[in-house]
Amino acid sequence: MRSLLRQPLRSLLVLLCVLMLSACGGAGAGLNSFKSPDGRYAFLYPTGWTRVAVTGGPAVVFHDLINSDETVSLVVSDVDAEDDLQTLGSAVAVGERLRREVIAPDGSGRDADLIEARERESDGHVFYDLEYAVHLQDRDRHELATVVVDRGRLYTLATSTNEDRWPKVKALFESVISSFTLLI
Repeated sequence: MRSLLRQPLRSLLVLLCVLMLSACGGAGAGLNSFKSPDGRYAFLYPTGWTRVAVTGGPAVVFHDLINSDETVSLVVSDVDAEDDLQTLGSAVAVGERLRREVIAPDGSGRDADLIEARERESDGHVFYDLEYAVHLQDRDRHELATVVVDRGRLYTLATSTNEDRWPKVKALFESVISSFTLLI
């Protein structure tokens, strides 16, 4: 009789362990960590992506080996050391400025729409999370970005993909963007 009771109990315990391990995979599943050589910041990027060197461009770029136009990039810009993110404007104002000056400046052949701009706080820092639809002559793209100011530097971490792939990578890209952390 006891052995009959133990079998369902074991099955239930195995099922619970599987469910708990699945739940632990969560947002970090399929992601690797990157930490800057100077120890200032860190973020997650998708497993299987490779880092590429870009001369005169972003400080860090990763791209997917299979879908090479899917990217994660980090641009670091200087700002006044006294400025914080709110000094630069609201999430919408900063998002629109990035849209006009970086993502789709006049003459670039690109057009972009700011879909969403929101503010969040993490570890005492204010971040603006931005979402864009970018229209090129031959295709549409989707971009997520987060911006934060720290010690005279504006950090912009962005992810980008073709619009067709956006539904498949949305959750992954949201995890990448929200992973950006200032360490010192």
